[in-house]
Amino acid sequence: MTGAPGPHDRQAAALARVVAVMDRLRSPEGCPWYAEQTHTSLLPYALEEAHELVEAVEHGDPAHVREELGDLLLQVLVHARIASEDPVAPFDVGDVADDLAAKLVRRNPHVFGPGAGQVLDAATVDARWQDLKRAEKPARTSVLDGVPASMGALARAQKLVARAGRAGLLDTAPVPAGPSSDGPVPADAAPAAIGEALLALVVAAQHAGVDAEAALRRATADWEAAARRAEA
Repeated sequence: MTGAPGPHDRQAAALARVVAVMDRLRSPEGCPWYAEQTHTSLLPYALEEAHELVEAVEHGDPAHVREELGDLLLQVLVHARIASEDPVAPFDVGDVADDLAAKLVRRNPHVFGPGAGQVLDAATVDARWQDLKRAEKPARTSVLDGVPASMGALARAQKLVARAGRAGLLDTAPVPAGPSSDGPVPADAAPAAIGEALLALVVAAQHAGVDAEAALRRATADWEAAARRAEA
C-alpha cells in the first residue's frame, strides 16, 4: 500500500504547478504583460523584491517573509521561462535547479565529499567555499572581481572591503583616515572627503563585524521615526 506523500513530494508537486502556471502566463494564450517581458525589463522588479524581502525579515513577519520569497521565486521562474525560448543557448528552471544543486554539493565537500562528517566551524567552511569558488572561476584575476557594480554603493564597498580583508589587502592598500577626532565631516566638505569618510566607516564596520548597510537602515529608520514624531 502506498503511504502518504512526504514533504519532498508535496514540494515537488507545488513547484511543478507554479512552473506550469508560468508556462501558461508566458504562452500565446496567456498574459500580454508577461509576453512582453525580457531579462532587462524585469531587472527593477528583482531588485525591488529583494529589498522587500529584507524589510519583511527585519520586521520579523513570517507571513510577509513567505509572500516575498514567493515574489523572488516568481522572478526566477519568469527569467528561466524567457531563457527557455532563447534560440541559441536555451535553458529552463530545471537546468537552473540542477546547476544549483551541483554547486552546493561541489562547494560543501565536508557534507557531500569523501570528508563528509568532519566537524568544521562556519569560518573554515566559508574560507573553503571561497577557495573552491576561485578555482571554478580562473578568468578572475583579482579577489575583488565579481562584485556587481549595480549593488548599492555602501553594500558594494563593504563587500569589497570584506574580500580585501580575507586576502590580507587591507594591510597594504591605503585606507582613508575618515573623520577626524574633532567631529564629523563639515557640511561644506568636498565630495571626496565625504566619500573617504564613508569608506573609512565601512572599513571600521567590517573590522567590528557590523553589516554597514543594515546598520545604516536601522539608523535611518530611527531617524525617520523621530522625524515623523516631530512632524506630527
